[in-house]
Amino acid sequence: MRVARLEDLPEILRTEGQRPGTFRSRHLAEGEPGTPGNFSLVMGTNTDGRTSPRHRHNFEQIRYQIEGSEDYDRDGKLEKGMVGYYPEGTYYGPQTGGGNTTMLLLQFGGPSGAGYMSRAALKAGYEEMKKLGTFRDGIFRPHADQAGLRNRDGYEAVWEHVNGRPISYAKPRYERPVLMHPGNFDWEPLEGVTGGAIKTLGVFTEKRTEIHFVRLEPGARWRIRGRRLCFVIEGSGRVAGENYLRHTTVHSESGEQAEVTATSPTEILDIGLPDFGTVRSAARAA
Repeated sequence: MRVARLEDLPEILRTEGQRPGTFRSRHLAEGEPGTPGNFSLVMGTNTDGRTSPRHRHNFEQIRYQIEGSEDYDRDGKLEKGMVGYYPEGTYYGPQTGGGNTTMLLLQFGGPSGAGYMSRAALKAGYEEMKKLGTFRDGIFRPHADQAGLRNRDGYEAVWEHVNGRPISYAKPRYERPVLMHPGNFDWEPLEGVTGGAIKTLGVFTEKRTEIHFVRLEPGARWRIRGRRLCFVIEGSGRVAGENYLRHTTVHSESGEQAEVTATSPTEILDIGLPDFGTVRSAARAA
């Protein structure tokens, strides 16, 4: 069980990468690299309008828009307070954002078992690829002397360089991203918790990725169990022997549990991560 308070984490500034734009972020939780269940959870701010071309991934994403909005063209806009689910293999975008947009971004291995490439591997691969070409508008363009390379999505180019093989995508389970309005869902009683309520936004794929909001009144006690990420939107209290405040993250793994005790009105974004058990990562097998 890991508890991460936002104010205790360093801010990382990224002014370059396979996607254009300036991105300020704090890294809240990470999984185990090389496993199908690897993940990265960050809270980040785009200060000058981050963009990307229409593309897809061999992993999945969940985005919670904290401030501003992100425009995904034909797929709609993610406005403040909305949640988006971006399935593996499904195209989305192109993406444009206004200045000073802030979101919670979870990237994680999808049901295909392809896993999620760690941030360290992505950064190292990007630095190596800069010697072979340029990244512009989210596209990698090789230098003229790199006959074996071609223009392509920046992330794809880095992934193939790191893994030494062509990237592959699962057949899409969903036609497009799922953009959700949590305010339009009703609160239901949270079973076994006096002073607790829950909104279930969805359970996705055969691996049962879950998205909920949990509300606790002062004095309410709720137990976190299993493989979950809980992000405190508002409130304060105690969890796993530590204090939590606004924008605290609790990361629980399989077999773990901890009790949350609210001391002020609390709202939590609760994400149930897919549990792969003995499924091997395609990256690790290779």
